[in-house]
Amino acid sequence: MGSKKRLLSLVLCAGGLVSGFSPALAAPGQAAAGPQDAPAVDPNAIKALEEMGGFLRSLPAFAITAETTTDEVLDSGQKIQLSSEAELRARRPDKLRVDIKSDRKQRQFFYDGKTFTVNGPKGGYYASFDAPPTLAQTIATAEHRYGVEIPLVDLFYWGTDKSGIKDIQSAIDVGPATIDGVETEQYAFKQQGVDWQVWIEKGDKPLPRKLVITNTQDPTQPQHVAVLDWNLKPNVGNAVFAFNPPKGSHRIQFDAGPSNPGRSP
Repeated sequence: MGSKKRLLSLVLCAGGLVSGFSPALAAPGQAAAGPQDAPAVDPNAIKALEEMGGFLRSLPAFAITAETTTDEVLDSGQKIQLSSEAELRARRPDKLRVDIKSDRKQRQFFYDGKTFTVNGPKGGYYASFDAPPTLAQTIATAEHRYGVEIPLVDLFYWGTDKSGIKDIQSAIDVGPATIDGVETEQYAFKQQGVDWQVWIEKGDKPLPRKLVITNTQDPTQPQHVAVLDWNLKPNVGNAVFAFNPPKGSHRIQFDAGPSNPGRSP
C-alpha cells in the first residue's frame, strides 16, 4: 500500500495524514469531479482533526502501543490478513524509539538526538546514520534520503501543513463509538485513492484511538487497521532511546540516493 498505508503513518506515518492524494487528480479512466458532484465536507469533522492535531503537538512525551492488521494481496488475487504490534515512544524535540513485532519479522528504530539506527534483531544486522537535531528533520531524512518508513510517525504531522487536510474530498461524522472502553467519535474521510476513518477520544484529550485505511485504487480494496493505546506519562529517560549493538550483531551501510533509496536490516 506504500504511502497510503502510512496515512496514520498511517494518517499516519510516514509519513501525515500523508500528503500527495490530490483531489485534482482523477484515477485512471475517470474524469475529475466537478463542483456539482463533489462530496460534502463536514466542517465539524475537519475541526475535530485540527483539534486532535493541536493536542498531539502539545504533548512533550508519549508512548503508544498499536495493534495492527494489514491486508496483503497475493499474486493470485487472494487477500490475506497479517497482524503485528508496534510500540512508539517519543520525547520532544529529539528522541524517538519504535519497536515492531510480528510473526514474520522484528524491527527497531532508535533516534537519540544525534544518531538514527534501524536494527533487525532476528537477522543480527543494523544500520545507522548521523541524524539532524529534531524529530521532524530526522523523520524526513530517514524517509526521503534512505527510504525508511517509520510506523506511526504520521502522528507527528497531524495539524501541520503536511497533514493532507487540504486533499480531503469528503468528511463525515459517523457518530459515537466505544473503543476498548473509551468513548470516541467516529469520522470517515475520502481522498484520491484512499478512504480512511479515525475514532477520536471524547473530552479534553482528543487522541486517535483507532484508524482504518482502505486503498480504493486496488480492486480488492485492502485495509490497514490500527488500534492505539496511549500513555501520556511514560518513563522515557535517555537510555530508552540509546542503541547498544547486541553482541554478535553486524553493522551494514545505508545506500542513499534517488535511484537506490536505502538498505535496511
